This record gives sequence, C-alpha cells and structure tokens, in this order.
Amino acid sequence: MSQPLLRRAWIHEQARRLGFNLVGVTAARPAPTLAAYERWIEQGMHAEMGYLARPDRLARRRDLSIILPHVRTLIVVGLDYSCLVDEAVLRDPLRGRIAAYAWGLDYHDIMQARLERLADALALHAQAQRVYVDTGAILERAHAQQAGLGFVGKNTLLIHPRRGSSFFIGEILTTADCDAHDAPHQSTMCGTCTRCLRACPTNAFPAPHVLDARRCISYHTIENKGWIDTSLRADFGNWVYGCDVCQDVCPWQRFAPATAEPALRPAEAWRCAPPLADLLTLDEAQFRARFAGSAILRTGRSRLVRNACVAAGNSGAREFIPPLLGLLEDDSPLVRGHAAWGLVRLWGDEARALLAARLPDEADEQVRAAWSELL
Repeated sequence: MSQPLLRRAWIHEQARRLGFNLVGVTAARPAPTLAAYERWIEQGMHAEMGYLARPDRLARRRDLSIILPHVRTLIVVGLDYSCLVDEAVLRDPLRGRIAAYAWGLDYHDIMQARLERLADALALHAQAQRVYVDTGAILERAHAQQAGLGFVGKNTLLIHPRRGSSFFIGEILTTADCDAHDAPHQSTMCGTCTRCLRACPTNAFPAPHVLDARRCISYHTIENKGWIDTSLRADFGNWVYGCDVCQDVCPWQRFAPATAEPALRPAEAWRCAPPLADLLTLDEAQFRARFAGSAILRTGRSRLVRNACVAAGNSGAREFIPPLLGLLEDDSPLVRGHAAWGLVRLWGDEARALLAARLPDEADEQVRAAWSELL
C-alpha cells in the first residue's frame, strides 16, 4: 500500500511550531556541488579530517539511498543563533575569543531534540527516516540551497538574504513523498564583493567558494587534533575556538536577527571570551565544569589550552609568562609544545635559554622537535 503524501505546507507549519526559523523541502537527490566537493578532497583541502574522504562517506554523498533505502524527500531546517555582544570584550587580547555559535549550549542537542520531534510527527507518512545535525555524510549547505534556505557564499557559508548566515542547519531524510518542493535559491548573491576573502587572517580562501582547511583558524582550533602550523599561529589573534571573521565582514550579516532561543544566548561574557589567564590554568575537572553542556566540551581540555597558549603569545602581555612557564610541565605534549611558542613570543631570548636548559629532560620527541625549532 502506498504511503500518504506529505504536505509541504504542513511540514513548514510543524517546523515553525518547533521554533525553527527556516524550513525547506527538496527531493533527495545528490547535491549539485558533489563534483566540486570531490575535487576539494582530491586537492587535500580537507586537511586531517580523514572522515570526509572515507570511501563509504563519499558513496553516501553520491547516493542518499545508501544512508536511507528508498529515501524520497529531504527536509532542511535552520535555527538562528546570532547574539549581540560588546565588541571590545571580544577583541580584548587578554581574552580568548570563541566563535558565536558556541556561546550557548550545544546546538547539536537542541537541534537534534527538535528534529526528532518533527520526525515523530512525520511517522504516519514514512516507513523510515533519518535525522542529522552536522553528523551525516551529506553536503548539507548545497541541499539547503536546493530547499530554498539561501545561497552558498564565497566564504562557503549558507547565506539567507534576509537573515545572514548565523543559523544552524539540520536535516531529515524520509522515505515519504511530498506534494510539493520549495524552489531552489539562486546560485549566488555575492556579486563582486570579496570582503570575506580579503579579511581572512590566514588567507584560507584560494578562490571564491573554496576554503582550504589547512589554513583555516576554525579548523585548527576545533578539528585539528595535533600541532598547529607555526607559520599560521601569529595570525590567529585571540581566537581560541573557531573563527567568525569571514562571516562578520559579510554585508548580508547586517540582517541577521537575534536568536529567540534562550539556550543559545551566552549567560555571561565568560562564555564568549573567557580571560586567557583562566584558560591557561584550567585542569581537566575545571574544564569539564566550565564548559558543561557546550559544544566546546567536544574539543577537550588539551586542545583548548593549546589554543590559549597561541592566543597568549599573540597578546603581547607579559603577565602570561608565569602560567605559560607552568604549562611546560603539563601532562599534554601538545600543551607543552605550544606553551613554549607562546613563551618565546612574549619573553624572547630568556625563554629560549630556559627551553635549551630543559630540552635534555623532555621525553616527548614531538615536543623536543617543537622546542628545538624555537631555539
């Protein structure tokens, strides 16, 4: 027996009732940008994010029915997260700046719960469905453009012409058919503007619509599990988790509305830009307590403190010398190596002399190599 058709208007109504700010419906076909994505992978621009290039995941992007057999429809939703915060706080070199999407509670949990409620409402119409929030092997921004949620800008972000790009994306794949689909958004509305490309501190855009993760601050401060390229560190400024530069300079961002979701708003300035002195002295228990319920928790204490060491080195503030000295004894090799870089930036030859004296006692080969490079 055939399944009853989903009604597009009903899907929009249900998604809005759940608090989603954007919703669109499209056919479950391969993304039109699939070939460009595969070229991006071939060129190694995904850096160390090997999961993006796994053959099984590439196969799923080419054929959504591998994810969900007999899939027919893709429902895409958006949830605003923009908040107004004093720029002086964010730019303070004594603070570690966090990307705006992580100021509140973990969006994965918020979006997932709402999408599952929407999926439950669809259950009468579909034999099967799959919910994704940043976890599925699909090109979600390209699919969102096909569902009419906006266009992909030169900074590779999905941009809505009346809402900017400060919104999360989630999807439901379903085996149900729909009575109508939303019209795809036009391919681009960037025109001749190149503000995002020119503003990137590390020149991570080799061309419009192409991001080289190997040079991206957001990649290095979140996804990179290892050592940050020494040639890039000085350009990181005070970013310790993510980066909003290419988003903030976009002219469409002036239309971004403030989120109506209390859980996505920062409870205090500490959630947006914590003092570097606090980050440099975090132990594991303090890290888990401070960032409980936040997306930052997924990165782990060692990587966040690693990033804080780089930001401290960029601050020019000698007050960070004592905590950086203490981190030369940290259990994490990543932290010891990056603390040394920060020390040399702030303390110069005195730091080098100290590292030279400590070098024979350092057991980790990578740390020894990092310290030797600084001498």
